[in-house]
Amino acid sequence: MKLPYEWQIGLRYTRTGKRSSDNGFISFISLISMLGIALGVAALIVVLSVMNGFQKEVRDRMLSVLAHIEIISPVGSMPNWQLTCNEARQNSSVIGSAPYVDAQALIVRKNIVNGIILRGINPVLESQVSDISTKMKIGKLVDLRPASFGIILGVDLASILGVSVGSEVTLVAPNSPFTPTSMLSWFKRFTVVGIFESGHYEFDRTLALVSIVDAQALLRSSAPTGLRLRIKDMQRAPEVAQQLTQTLSSHLYIRDWTQQNRAWFSAVKIEKRMMFIILMLIIAVATFNLVSSLVMTVIDKQADIAILRTLGAQPRSIMKIFIVQGVTIGLVGTSIGTALGCILAVSIPWLVPLIEHAFKFQFLPPSIYFISELPSDLVIVDVLKISTIAFTLSALATVYPSWRAGRVHPAKALRCE
Repeated sequence: MKLPYEWQIGLRYTRTGKRSSDNGFISFISLISMLGIALGVAALIVVLSVMNGFQKEVRDRMLSVLAHIEIISPVGSMPNWQLTCNEARQNSSVIGSAPYVDAQALIVRKNIVNGIILRGINPVLESQVSDISTKMKIGKLVDLRPASFGIILGVDLASILGVSVGSEVTLVAPNSPFTPTSMLSWFKRFTVVGIFESGHYEFDRTLALVSIVDAQALLRSSAPTGLRLRIKDMQRAPEVAQQLTQTLSSHLYIRDWTQQNRAWFSAVKIEKRMMFIILMLIIAVATFNLVSSLVMTVIDKQADIAILRTLGAQPRSIMKIFIVQGVTIGLVGTSIGTALGCILAVSIPWLVPLIEHAFKFQFLPPSIYFISELPSDLVIVDVLKISTIAFTLSALATVYPSWRAGRVHPAKALRCE
């Protein structure tokens, strides 16, 4: 099918530089505009993919240790946790529940003293609310037998203490009631029966797991601290938590995983939004280059425009020529940038380790960041959003140059020639 003459001329202007060098190559300014749009789109896709991957990876690693919802008693213990458990399981979204004991403690090994988060769990029920059983590097959760005083440590905590399976450590529970006769019971010797690696440095560095029976004995508590729940869709955790506040009979404090890490997730959300705005400025700069390119083309082609006008071309037809030229540059640049950005985003898991190995440095030191590997999660919605905005800006950039081309006076343009 033969294209209208506006399309043919517009596409030819896209490929052509000066009339004296009509060699079929893209003009330099048009090329710069196209590359600017492509680089801006690719950079934005890659950055947002990395931020999405970082958020998803940290969230998943957090939830391998944390529960989706926690129910806590205001008085610090929950004697009727079975009743609360049964009431919570009436909600169709709840698929798992387990009691737990949570406290801060000190762990001592020779002359090393370290603060830890001590969590007492039921080894059988724990797999219903967390994935910690799949993160075991050495040993199993079932090795935490009641009254055996075994302990499972995070891999970084075990490394700091210099212990392995079979080693003995001493736990100090500062929250125990102090009396002259009970002072010695603050200290209790535990045997390391396992080591886990969640991939989240904070938990691998500070978390220690013991049997819930042993935790209650150490803390002199007769009941669990609370109840941990897992739901079908973790994204609905705030909604399910709100439902539980209305259905549970006891006066309890309920928090979901988004509340436990609200500051971190809010910071990531704001940072992602700001990065989107900042990197979108790159595309905006490229569209300004496109405006300059089209204006220069209009000035250079005034004689051609005048000839077309004398042959009967309407101003709107002249405008279409330069709209086609600008939209083509924007479309090609957006397409190249989208393809390049998607390829780089997908390649990050193997490309970044290759760069780290080649230059002998690490992008994400685990002692500073939550994770040590640079993740990537390519979200199609983000790609479509970026591509649409980039193409829209490119299309808007053609408005002024095409309007100016439509206002060229044939007689004045030919007189100047």
